[in-house]
Amino acid sequence: MKVKRRTVWLLTLFSLAAVISVYYLFEGNRDVNLSAVFTDDPLEQTTLTGVDQLTNTSTSTESYLFDDLRIQVDNERSQIRTQLTNKIASNEFTNEEKNEAFNQMNQLIKQESSEAMLEMLIKSLGYSDAFVRVEEDKVQVQVLSDELSTKQANDIIYTVRKEVEDMNITNVTVGFQSSYY
Repeated sequence: MKVKRRTVWLLTLFSLAAVISVYYLFEGNRDVNLSAVFTDDPLEQTTLTGVDQLTNTSTSTESYLFDDLRIQVDNERSQIRTQLTNKIASNEFTNEEKNEAFNQMNQLIKQESSEAMLEMLIKSLGYSDAFVRVEEDKVQVQVLSDELSTKQANDIIYTVRKEVEDMNITNVTVGFQSSYY
């Protein structure tokens, strides 16, 4: 029993280290003074350096362009998730129907994870925002950009196809939304 407990602790610590490493890889501000975090001084006497003060003017409307779409998709999926959960918990359905609902729930979770991963990867290509929708055998991508060249669209398509190789995707559509409306 102690071996399992040690293994769980080891895996937990390893996953925590991996998450922290990924966070610091993608964080833009690397000029951080960690000595302020690990100090015995009271909080009032501690001065944090390298922390930017956020103001309301730094947030632009660009970050909200795809939020309506995300909310709409989230509401649709929330309803589907509720229906599937009710089906699984109900005694009116057979085990095969419950198993199918469970598989649909897992597929929905996998789809949401893929979309979130693709959005992150596309943003890492230099776009300030991206919206990805995976449906059956196609992927629709919208990026926030004033213009989109053929090379940029091909880079996005390549990134999407590379990430979803195992999902049997046959069609990738890329569009852009201008920040100028």
